[in-house]
Amino acid sequence: MNINHSEKSKVLVIGGGVVGLTTALILQNEGHQVKIVTEKLAPEVTSVVAGALWEWPPAVCGNHQDEASIKISKEWSLLSYNIFSDLSKNKESGVYMRDVTFFFKNLIKDNSKDLKKMNELKRHVRSFRHSVSLIEEKGVNPEMGIKDAYTLLAPMIDTDIYMKWLQEKVEKSNCDIIMKKIVGNLEQQEENLKAEYQVDVIVNCTGLGAIELTDDDMTPLRGALVRVVNDGQQFSKLDEAYCISHDGISEDPGFIFILPRGENMLLLGGLAELNKWDLEVNLENYQPIEEMYNRCKSFFPPLEKAIIDSYEPVRTGLRPFREKSVRLERVPNSSIIHNYGHGGSGITFSWGCALQVLEMINGLNVKEKAKKDLVNII
Repeated sequence: MNINHSEKSKVLVIGGGVVGLTTALILQNEGHQVKIVTEKLAPEVTSVVAGALWEWPPAVCGNHQDEASIKISKEWSLLSYNIFSDLSKNKESGVYMRDVTFFFKNLIKDNSKDLKKMNELKRHVRSFRHSVSLIEEKGVNPEMGIKDAYTLLAPMIDTDIYMKWLQEKVEKSNCDIIMKKIVGNLEQQEENLKAEYQVDVIVNCTGLGAIELTDDDMTPLRGALVRVVNDGQQFSKLDEAYCISHDGISEDPGFIFILPRGENMLLLGGLAELNKWDLEVNLENYQPIEEMYNRCKSFFPPLEKAIIDSYEPVRTGLRPFREKSVRLERVPNSSIIHNYGHGGSGITFSWGCALQVLEMINGLNVKEKAKKDLVNII
């Protein structure tokens, strides 16, 4: 990666979720002067709701990315994998490296997409193993029709701890955090924002907020996770994740997501409901969540004994879904860089995307310096 250290920018990062904070931290640590403007911080951001299992694209809850988008997202994912692996050595970060097993209702060799993904994935991760025997080893209900599986070591992030840790890192790096909501089209107010905040570059990391700032075609992809106690009392403590992927998005996606959260919680999912904004749904009032919970119990029978977390039984959130996948680009002839639309992969992509923003800004510095030099010569 070519990084120019000769010229540093003053940067405004808009958005205080995982993408915004990670981007700000990377830029600040590289010597840029960063201000963050955000309406909310954790725990009021979608990043806290995330299942936060690192994944190799395309992700468990499905997406509609083209091949070019998938290629670059794999680069982001791999960068994040390596950084999260290092972070897991610090218990205060809330990052864990744990086994995750992906299960399939078909033989992987019989599905070209599954086979391609597996063959790519196993070259980049630790402790990879592909074996049909995993189905019985992991205690999966034999009536579920599972025919194949592979396992690997993957980052799993306790978002409550991690987002607090990340925010503290940002604050200690001397980033300014300004609690405010920016409204209106970003390009139309670019010069006013640069003058108001005394910056050279604006990085838009607003997730679904980008709808208002850019008029982009985005929609929420609602998710929900049931939280159950995982302390080893009701069933043997589960320190690994189980997943069944699915392709696309539907009202009844049918995928399964069982994930340890921190030391004594288990998250059960999943749900991927397009264009649903209401977060006031739970086990008592919304049948798809009840069905999701029952699906997990059918898949892994020990969960029948599980006790639901009395403090927070269900956590819901809105993934910022963009049909064209992530928008990470500089607006032509402007100082605006967009970094939003990560869907359910915000944490997986966060470090990789932040490093690409850094590369863009350093490249922008080179170009701007060249322009200044040219003006001086003229």
